[in-house]
Amino acid sequence: MAAPDGAAGTDETARRRRPGLSPSRANDFLQCPLLFRFRVVDRLPEPPSAAAVRGTLVHAVLENLYDAPAGTRTPQTARALVPQEWDRLVTERPEVVEVLEDPEDVEAWFSGAGALLDTYFTLEDPNRLEPAEREMAVATSLEDGLELRGIVDRLDVAPDGAIRIVDYKTGRSPREGYESGALFQMRFYALVVSRLRGRAPAMLQLVYLGDGVVLRHCPDPAELATTERRIRAIWAGIRSAAETGRWLPRTSALCGWCAHQSVCPAFGGEPPDLPAGAVELALGITPRD
Repeated sequence: MAAPDGAAGTDETARRRRPGLSPSRANDFLQCPLLFRFRVVDRLPEPPSAAAVRGTLVHAVLENLYDAPAGTRTPQTARALVPQEWDRLVTERPEVVEVLEDPEDVEAWFSGAGALLDTYFTLEDPNRLEPAEREMAVATSLEDGLELRGIVDRLDVAPDGAIRIVDYKTGRSPREGYESGALFQMRFYALVVSRLRGRAPAMLQLVYLGDGVVLRHCPDPAELATTERRIRAIWAGIRSAAETGRWLPRTSALCGWCAHQSVCPAFGGEPPDLPAGAVELALGITPRD
C-alpha cells in the first residue's frame, strides 16, 4: 500500500531527529566540538582523501570476497574485484576520482589497494572463515532514548555461539600505549552487539593492513559498563553544546588535516550561521532561547 502524501517525509524527519551517536561522531566531538558541528549539523562538504577512498575500496573488496566459495578466496580473486568495486564507487560518488593524480591512469591506484589486500592474506585465511555478517548496520537505544549506531565490518559466530567483532583498518597500527581510540570504537560496537544479541562478544579484533598487525582484545562486562558511561558523558557534552550554541574549537596536531580551517575561529574564520531548526533536525535537541 502506498504511504499517504507526506508520510515518508514525516518518518524521515522523525528518524533524523532521534538522538543518535556513532563511534566516529563520538570521536569527532572528543577531537573538536566545532568539527562535530560542522560535520553533523552544518554538514559542510569535505574533499575526499586518498586514504579514506582507498579504505572504502578495500573494505568493499573484503566484504564481497566472501561471496566467492571457500577455496577460491585467494589474493588473485581479491585483486580481480578491485576494478569492479572501483567502478561502482565512482558511479555512486563521482567525486572520489579527485584523489587520483591522473584519472585516466588507475593502475598505480589499483596496485596500492592490491598490496593492502595481499597483506590481508598474511593475517587471516578467508577460506577457513564463514562470517555471520558483513558490513552489518547495528543500532540500539539506551533507556533515555539515545540511539547507538554504526557499521560493523564483520561479525563471526563460533559453533558454541561465541561472537567476534572484526574491523579492517587500512592504515598502520597505533603505537604501544596509544590503542585507546581504536579500542573505544570496538567497545562501542561490543556494547551495541551485546544488547542486540543478548551476549557480549568474546573477542574484538582489529586488522591493520598498513603494517600487517592484528590487535585482539577480550572485553569484560565491567569494560562495557564503563564504555556506556563514557558514551553518556560524551552525549551530555554534545547536548550542552547544542543547547547553548557553544561549539568550541579544540586545537591539536590534527587541525592540519581539517578541511574547515577557513570557517574556524581558531584560524581566523567565522562559522556559518545555523538555519533555524538545524540543531533539532540533526540531533533531536532544542537549543535554549
